Amino acid sequence: MPIESIQEFITELERQGELKRVKTDVDPNLEIAEIMRRGAYSDGPAILFENVKGYDMPVLGNAFGSMRRLEIGLEMTDFTEIGQRIVDMTRMDIPSGLLGKIKKLPELSKMTSSFPKPEASGPVTEITSTDASFEDLPILKSWPDDAGRFITLGLVATKHPETGVRNLGVYRMQIVDKTHALMHWQRHKRGAHHGEISKDKGEKIPTAVIIGSEPSTIFSSVAPVPEGLDKYLFSGITRKEGIKTVKCKTVDLDVPANAEIVLEGYVDPVDIRDEGPFGDHTGYYTPVEPYPTFTLTGIMRRKNPVYVTTVVGKPILEDAYIGKVIERSFLPLIRMFHPEVVDFSLPAAGWFQGFAIISIKKRYPGQAKKVMMGLWGMGQLSLTKIFVVVDQDIDVHDINDVLWAITTRTDAARDTTIINNVPTDTLDPASPLVNLGSKMGIDATQKTKEEGYTREIQQQVKVDDETKNLVDSRWSEYGL
Repeated sequence: MPIESIQEFITELERQGELKRVKTDVDPNLEIAEIMRRGAYSDGPAILFENVKGYDMPVLGNAFGSMRRLEIGLEMTDFTEIGQRIVDMTRMDIPSGLLGKIKKLPELSKMTSSFPKPEASGPVTEITSTDASFEDLPILKSWPDDAGRFITLGLVATKHPETGVRNLGVYRMQIVDKTHALMHWQRHKRGAHHGEISKDKGEKIPTAVIIGSEPSTIFSSVAPVPEGLDKYLFSGITRKEGIKTVKCKTVDLDVPANAEIVLEGYVDPVDIRDEGPFGDHTGYYTPVEPYPTFTLTGIMRRKNPVYVTTVVGKPILEDAYIGKVIERSFLPLIRMFHPEVVDFSLPAAGWFQGFAIISIKKRYPGQAKKVMMGLWGMGQLSLTKIFVVVDQDIDVHDINDVLWAITTRTDAARDTTIINNVPTDTLDPASPLVNLGSKMGIDATQKTKEEGYTREIQQQVKVDDETKNLVDSRWSEYGL
């Protein structure tokens, strides 16, 4: 059975030696965040803070701060399985004729089993109230110059005002007072798009903020899934079983029945206030910018909930590991549109949108640039600042191998592509304008005569098989 809740996840992490309990009293103002960062930078375990000053609610941090913990939470070791399931679903033929349909029943059953399952109630409905306040939650202040306390791992649920397709996104929220917070959904995100549609209609957008859910649902909230794919369905695809959902009490939205806490309310797209600064995953404070206001109208929660949070800053922290799962899980989808792609890497130091490396099986001149342009047109990859394309003999996960390819197969004038006045990540501290700047592509593939390489292609140094086998067989004799 898949892990059904954060509390089950905690139990499993502890059983496998991946969690530590901190019983010393700790302060949510700066202290917890610093403990979490030090733990993450030293490859430490998940941490459950059981004695938080001023609150009777424990805080869980660094829960997804290693590949091992993500393997436990998502119950797999090969994360490409997630993307492959989506690819398989898109390629599944619906047969004609009764016999053909009967033969396809097992495959159809696998698809339908991933759909969310509505329930009348669940653990998150144990306590409900319209007298809700952010002050009841141990929300952290992470960095000394942050504008205040921020919810950092809230799964923000909205639905498209016209199509009804549900979305989950992770957008930070700056607490203003007991019932108001600022929703930092960037212009390129689907939550912001839903807000813009509501604004055009002269409406506020119903919104729910989920704190703590199944690991698969938390992952799905971060993952840049294809447009139009229901995030709850994606969670079911990830875990191979649909999640249970319940209705909110004060807004018309579905939320995971096994969540710890759900904050209900609405975002008013015309109530714009200054948000920030905030110490972000680039390693810099993002400056003050205008964002819409979330108003809290109600709360649902377990009787004894756990507050789940994360901290960001200069890599490598917890978000880098989630990014690595996204990288692996979306490789099959990239290959579906670009079959020449062999592998794909988002190095952690590049904070997801900053830097990507792609290896290809090159067959014709200009193919590396074709792949760059194609990926810049794919969803959130459109915000990637730098693409490096290498041949299939280069290991995209070995930065030394990649640098060798760049320095031995790239001519700066011929193989560097600069594109100006294109969308950039809102958080990019180097972009000359917010959301608008430039991108760079580096073609580090071996060039051909058709691409203007008129010199004789130089042969790489390689050991002959006879010598290799001889040394292999006698290695123990050398005493090395």
